[in-house]
Amino acid sequence: MIQKTYYKTKDYCKVKFSFKPESADSVEVLGLNSDWNNPLVLSKKKDGTFSAEINLPKESKHEFKYLVNATDWVNEPEADEEQPNAFGGANSVLVL
Repeated sequence: MIQKTYYKTKDYCKVKFSFKPESADSVEVLGLNSDWNNPLVLSKKKDGTFSAEINLPKESKHEFKYLVNATDWVNEPEADEEQPNAFGGANSVLVL
């Protein structure tokens, strides 16, 4: 799940990622701001949900994927769009 909080006086949007995969030890978001090398690490909650917040520029578009347990690439089911990628699959797209 993705929650977006827009501020009238700020040039960014606060984005909260929440993701609950089955039996995961770690979840990261890669691709934000076109950066596939520096992940946003999500924190695990007691109920098994992973979450994190990040500020991203308004009027921007971001392709991303979740990396679960450092091995499984997973798309966000509630993403704004999907975009084909160079690996024959698709990336989730966040539109702000």
